Amino acid sequence: MTDNSVILEKRGQAFWITINRPDKRNALNAGVIAGIAKGYRDAHDDKDVRVIVLTGAGDKAFCAGADLQNNGAAFSMDFSRPNVDYADLLRLSQDATKPAIARVGGVCMAGGMGLLCMTDMAIAADHVVFGLPEVKVGVFPMQVMSLLQSIAPPRLVNEWALTGEPFDARAAQAAGLLNYVVPSAELDAKIDWLIGRIVDKSPTAIRRGKYAMRAIASMSFDESIAYTESQIALLAMTEDAKEGLKAFGEKRKPSWTGR
Repeated sequence: MTDNSVILEKRGQAFWITINRPDKRNALNAGVIAGIAKGYRDAHDDKDVRVIVLTGAGDKAFCAGADLQNNGAAFSMDFSRPNVDYADLLRLSQDATKPAIARVGGVCMAGGMGLLCMTDMAIAADHVVFGLPEVKVGVFPMQVMSLLQSIAPPRLVNEWALTGEPFDARAAQAAGLLNYVVPSAELDAKIDWLIGRIVDKSPTAIRRGKYAMRAIASMSFDESIAYTESQIALLAMTEDAKEGLKAFGEKRKPSWTGR
């Protein structure tokens, strides 16, 4: 990244992706989308990374959505290409096998809601405001809906998308968008706590578990149960599973190899 619009930083076993446009409320542009995608790829290429943290610089915004400064350029498309970069980023996130946490320290709107939904867990400061205001500028949160509709109740999604009205952090948590809501001063401590709950677990179990959850998302019950009964048998054959069971019997902490 040459424009520094996204900062990528490894902190212990966590890989931090920080949107670095606080003067623009961390709005999305081509550089930001490319930077986040690079962060996801770099995190997966590093075997020592166990969890991804996605956040925005400053305390004003996580991400306020697409940058609207160029007369709608954010919504333009090269029709010679079948895919849009933002949509490809959401696809990339769903194929990820390392867990991701959204650290939401400021406003989360429009395309920022898509970034929130593409993570596995989320913690927000209690002052944060959320929303899907696209209808106010004549567009609609099309790509965001692909993820949002499987997280939040349909009636609420309808209201958010059709009215464009904002809602607060407690409403977001009640709707299933957030795991925790904390005072701003406690946000980083809660993020560290959640990271700690992940990095001491089996990376193999998490990797295969995320893969399985993605696979069964659109399956019927009969398809899902048939798939998962074979997956647990395969997982039990891994080195981590054998180590975990052995450590349990010996009353000690397991030493994970990630294999």
